[in-house]
Amino acid sequence: MKKHIFIALVALGLISTGCSEAEISDNYSDPNLIGETTVPKQFTGMLFANANYVLPNYGNYFIIARPTLLPWTQAAGWLNSLGQYKVGAATVDEQWNQYYSMLAQYRELQKVYNASSAEDQKANKIFMQAATIYLYDHTQDMVDLFGYIPFSEAGKLSTNGGDYIASLPAYDSSTDLYAMMLDDLKIIADELNSTTLDALTATIFTNQDYVNHGDLTLWKKYCNSLRLRLLNRVSGTSQFSSRADSEIGTILGSSTYPVVDSNNQNIQIEVVNVDSPINSRGFDQGFGSDGWYTNFAGKLMVDHMSANNDPRQRVYFEEIVGGGYAGIDPMANPTTQQTQADNGAVSLFSRSTFNLNQFFPGQIIDAAEVNFLKAEYYLRNSNDAMAKAAYEMGIAQSIEWYYWVRSITNNNISGEVTPLGATEVADYIAGAGIAWAGTADDKLELIATQKWIHYGVINLRESWAEQRRLDLPELTFMVDNSDVQSLPPVRWIYPDKERALNTENFSAVSSMDNMTTRIFWDAN
Repeated sequence: MKKHIFIALVALGLISTGCSEAEISDNYSDPNLIGETTVPKQFTGMLFANANYVLPNYGNYFIIARPTLLPWTQAAGWLNSLGQYKVGAATVDEQWNQYYSMLAQYRELQKVYNASSAEDQKANKIFMQAATIYLYDHTQDMVDLFGYIPFSEAGKLSTNGGDYIASLPAYDSSTDLYAMMLDDLKIIADELNSTTLDALTATIFTNQDYVNHGDLTLWKKYCNSLRLRLLNRVSGTSQFSSRADSEIGTILGSSTYPVVDSNNQNIQIEVVNVDSPINSRGFDQGFGSDGWYTNFAGKLMVDHMSANNDPRQRVYFEEIVGGGYAGIDPMANPTTQQTQADNGAVSLFSRSTFNLNQFFPGQIIDAAEVNFLKAEYYLRNSNDAMAKAAYEMGIAQSIEWYYWVRSITNNNISGEVTPLGATEVADYIAGAGIAWAGTADDKLELIATQKWIHYGVINLRESWAEQRRLDLPELTFMVDNSDVQSLPPVRWIYPDKERALNTENFSAVSSMDNMTTRIFWDAN
């Protein structure tokens, strides 16, 4: 919900610096082919390398999320099938390739930056800081999916002069990577507090930065909110528990480290022109693909929303034939599931809010998530009043955000939405199934459930990680007795090409290459 200070994204930004859609492809698709580039252009190239995995588009939804994260989080309904809990090769390859494509662009950015003069490095440091924040956000995703991953030596084919053998990367441990990211983000957070940009750099940064549009305050908030997410993820581990509570306390206890506080500060990629390279046109085929039952509601979420009069339900789902809402039961047999879906007895996700909304933003970190993270920290540290306030604020901000997303749609196939009533949000928060009450465990479940609803089908990697960390909300799955992987896994397997092409380095992690070895923070 940031103000559209970057309305002329294509005309003012990408094109004015020589980066049209065709040029982005030409300049940034393969670092080995770059003849001339600059730090600002390479920064944009790095952002663009994974834009379709932040914005809701085809590859991210149909290839990655549909067979894994959507059903395993029960964010959406699905039809039970044999082998449904395996991580397929196409899914793994898609995730792996998009990340390492972006990492290669980041290495090229480092290369260009390091080769520049001391004066240019000083002027362009903001591009390296912002790129590192963005990279670490997606590096966390990779660690949370796979555990150990190649990082320190990865993406350096261009840096190593095209020497393929020398560029085969070793794997870094997941704990080392978390420690590195937390250390580096703390340094960047402190540096940003004393950063000022000259007029020329500020203009170039604004033009090249389609995430925060050159707004230093938003980059500070992104950095510190990401730190909060990382620290909370590892707060239950022996390696990081003390550090986590100490650093979260410092972040939340001082204005020195601002975080995202309101929806107009959300870190997200907004679509301002559906015909520009920054668009969500692939959302429909990725999430609403005909015949794949991908954008159908799941029973647990529908039932929870219905029982508690959740105001988000009418912008989240479409009513079934005859009125009301219903979701696919994960414990039903596939024939029953399909028949109900085909007969209009299962709600679709609101097409006007989600897959037919070509202006749907690429959500990165938002105010509701930050408040749910705050709530968990305060609960863990026995500050009940602050936990309650953050929890309730997170709910209100989540509702506000979903109604805003619906308001920017360019498709109204789902029909008009009844506006929020004057007391509707407050009544929901005070309701028996939502109100802040019970034991500490009860309250943690309240936070986890609201986080699950808010993440929904949008922030699936975070949702799956949080569910594995907390085992909340409690989800029930049909056991697949036809396969050794009879229930959802706890991690992804590595792509086959790592075993075949990076054999020596892969051998060091081969014992972890299964779907049952937990990520280090998954202690439950």
